[in-house]
Amino acid sequence: MSNIMLRNVIEDDLPIFFKYQQDRDANQMAAFTNKDPSDWDSFSTHWNKILTDKNIIKQTIIVENNVVGNVLCFEQFGELEVSYWIGREFWGKGIATNALREFLNHVTIRPLNARAAKDNIGSLKVLEKCGFTITGEDSGFSNARGEDVEEFVLTFD
Repeated sequence: MSNIMLRNVIEDDLPIFFKYQQDRDANQMAAFTNKDPSDWDSFSTHWNKILTDKNIIKQTIIVENNVVGNVLCFEQFGELEVSYWIGREFWGKGIATNALREFLNHVTIRPLNARAAKDNIGSLKVLEKCGFTITGEDSGFSNARGEDVEEFVLTFD
């Protein structure tokens, strides 16, 4: 899909991101999400911190003039990590893969890590198609699932 564009995240994107975060199945799959995805104040506070942090690279994914998600690069556990979220109605169309590839062309810092729940097959496929390889395992408490969830740590050199 070649009509994907990345641009800086703006405040007007936040209500759309919030809407995508309301999807129960998406939260279940992502596993590591906000404690209460329906809490606008918590979501807004979190995103305003992201928007004002100059160390976080944050891009909105646009397809045919529609905001379809976001991709970020930030420090976590002392290492740089990428993360993305795509609205469910845009899954299975190659958007996440192509957006992440585009992002990796612009963010040249290496290595970059990513994390995905072991059973999040879609996200693992996206990461592997973009050149990430599994380099470790971890686990953590999943707000969406209410239990500890095992995850893969992937690295892009």
